[in-house]
Amino acid sequence: MPAPKILAFAGSTRKDSFNRKLLPIAVAGAREAGAEVTVVELADYDFPLFNQDLEAAGAPPGLAKLKQLFIDHQGLLIASPEYNSSITPLLKNTIDWVSRPFPGEQGLLAFRGKAAGLISASPGQLGGSRGLVHLRSILGNIDVLVLPTQSSVPQAMNVFNEDGSLKDAKQQANVKAVGQKLAELLKKLHG
Repeated sequence: MPAPKILAFAGSTRKDSFNRKLLPIAVAGAREAGAEVTVVELADYDFPLFNQDLEAAGAPPGLAKLKQLFIDHQGLLIASPEYNSSITPLLKNTIDWVSRPFPGEQGLLAFRGKAAGLISASPGQLGGSRGLVHLRSILGNIDVLVLPTQSSVPQAMNVFNEDGSLKDAKQQANVKAVGQKLAELLKKLHG
């Protein structure tokens, strides 16, 4: 049985993003569970805010490559910052562009039948969990199966060790478990 393929990314391009720091922990969990994980930086795929006038003029540069990565992977591992109790404009814009069919392409090709694991880190007391509610809803509406297990890390400015691990062993295990459970689910679905 081939290893399940997971596309992993953070919904932030900020250099010192807590979610970009959190992502490798879940990625390690997925890899330890036997998944092949591709980590991408959304900043490498620059496209404007979605609108149908721009879409009618043709796909923006970089979109086809990113969309193909979504198509080629069975799972998504997303570290999602929380902005005003929701997801980032970057993450929403990425989902909107990637969800749009190219001419002759089946709708939601890049999302339909995928599974996703969600994590977040935030300076606030809820660790970004309110934003994950919105992300879960968006993904569910575009036919992505979202793991019931997720992990939110509060007080993110104080939780990381110098090596990138979390100071709290239970938090570390919970974040890692999201990656592990996603890999295990994909093995069952595609085994």
